Amino acid sequence: MMQYTSRRQFIQKAGTLACGAAVFAQPALAFAREDAAKQKKQDTVEEVSPVEDLMREHGVLDRILLIYDEILWRRLPKNADFPPEVLSKGADLVRRFLEDYHGKLEEDYVFPRFEKAGKLTDLVQVLRTQHRAGRQLTDVIKGTTLQTVKTPAERDKLSTALRLFVRMYRPHAAREDTVLFPAFRSLVSAHEYAALGEAFENKEHALFGKEGFEKIVAEVGDLERMLGLNDLASFTPKLD
Repeated sequence: MMQYTSRRQFIQKAGTLACGAAVFAQPALAFAREDAAKQKKQDTVEEVSPVEDLMREHGVLDRILLIYDEILWRRLPKNADFPPEVLSKGADLVRRFLEDYHGKLEEDYVFPRFEKAGKLTDLVQVLRTQHRAGRQLTDVIKGTTLQTVKTPAERDKLSTALRLFVRMYRPHAAREDTVLFPAFRSLVSAHEYAALGEAFENKEHALFGKEGFEKIVAEVGDLERMLGLNDLASFTPKLD
């Protein structure tokens, strides 16, 4: 009887220890699962597809077009003062980020795949032509100086370049976002699509640093502040 009791006590004691170990293990396991879930969520959030990358870069273009609009339609016609460097820096940003980087991505990785597949080739040809025209207009805008905005003939030349640039690039970006980019996914495999996303990211980091996109957005924000365009609420119409 004593042997049976001791064995039962031993089993009970062992069971208690096992339960205790399980109790201590459960929080650790829960924390591990939580960390893994957070990491997975973080990886998912940070992963940007090539098309999403190109489309958010169009957001940078939209904000620069707003700066161009402000000067073209509100400042120049009224001979209102504005810092000339806003335009020269804005055009430099267009050259560095939107033409030499974003546009080159499209020309090197996106357009050729449509041309090879024989799809949307007419659209691609127009987009290529507009890229070349945009670079010519940017050359004019980049040359903006204090003298440029003071001389009537130079003001007219600048106004024409701004007007043509804005008029061309709004439909240009819209057509890419709604026609070209949605069709692009069907031209490449899942593996190639993922590889392009990585290639785009590597090129961005090589040219602009690890926080490249964020730095570019900050530059645009600085230009907006110089013209008083940084308050989004100011664009809300006052309705009765």
